[in-house]
Amino acid sequence: MVDLIYKEECFKIIGACMEVHRELGPGFLEAVYQEALAIEFGKQHIPFEQEKVLSIVYKDIELEKKYVADFFCYGKIILETKAVKELCDNHRAQIINYLKATKFKLGLLVNFGETSLKYERFINEK
Repeated sequence: MVDLIYKEECFKIIGACMEVHRELGPGFLEAVYQEALAIEFGKQHIPFEQEKVLSIVYKDIELEKKYVADFFCYGKIILETKAVKELCDNHRAQIINYLKATKFKLGLLVNFGETSLKYERFINEK
């Protein structure tokens, strides 16, 4: 059996996302889901920072360009939210690149735009 990294934290984050999707359904702009999710994280006592500025490091040098995560949860999980018809490879590449650049171990990509909430986990093994 595979041991999932940050299993409990992910369970809580995805549960909060499901609650937002259950209440609002698909069809809103991404910003609406982000605002509702911030409220839900607060209600469920999930530690988070919204629009967290994260540094990108290249060959041990911090770049001037920064990445702004939709949410940074538990001080270790990047959460990217979308409100699109379906996730595509560009969305996946975005979070994979963010994980590589920031050296964080786990990213979640969540799409509120479909009939059922869709999410994917991404692991940075480096």
